[in-house]
Amino acid sequence: MNKTKNLKINWILFDVFDIVAFLVFVVWLVLFIRFFVFNPYSVVGQSMATEIAEWDFLLIDKMWRKIGDLERWDIVVFVPEWRDIPYIKRIIWLPGETVKIQDGEVALCEDETATSCETVDEPYLHDGTKTNIRCNTLNDGVFTTTDGYFVIGDNRDHSTDSRCCFTIGCYKDSNFEVRDSDIIGKLFIRLYPFNSIKTF
Repeated sequence: MNKTKNLKINWILFDVFDIVAFLVFVVWLVLFIRFFVFNPYSVVGQSMATEIAEWDFLLIDKMWRKIGDLERWDIVVFVPEWRDIPYIKRIIWLPGETVKIQDGEVALCEDETATSCETVDEPYLHDGTKTNIRCNTLNDGVFTTTDGYFVIGDNRDHSTDSRCCFTIGCYKDSNFEVRDSDIIGKLFIRLYPFNSIKTF
């Protein structure tokens, strides 16, 4: 009798161990993916419309540093310096480049003097979209990046971005750049709405 009872208890313990081990593995896997591979992100606001709409549910790739560098037109989620909420914007210019915003267009300049600039085509924008300086600036629409990125929302008239130093305007000590250390990750896939699932 004792032998049968002990055998049953052992089998129960084996089953309990298997269940606990499975749950621990699942929790570990979820935490690993959540903190090191992908970050879920729900969009608040219309600054990236119409490409990205409010309440879109996205997965943000956190492995980009291991795979390669960020490129122009990548969409990134980041927390700017002196801010504590995440933003989602598109990279317009890379570190070391000079941007000039004039006459509703964005141009890449040969140097910091911004005397020789060439307008760049932005195919993701709707026809007729104008890019204005917006907010207060001290540099007449000319921005030179050092070790960060210049980012703007696709919905140009409703986006708080590098043009505004991510606040009400650019002032003496404001920073309009997004540094690598500020970036959570780049947009990988939109999972919701279900009829708009798309990889980027």
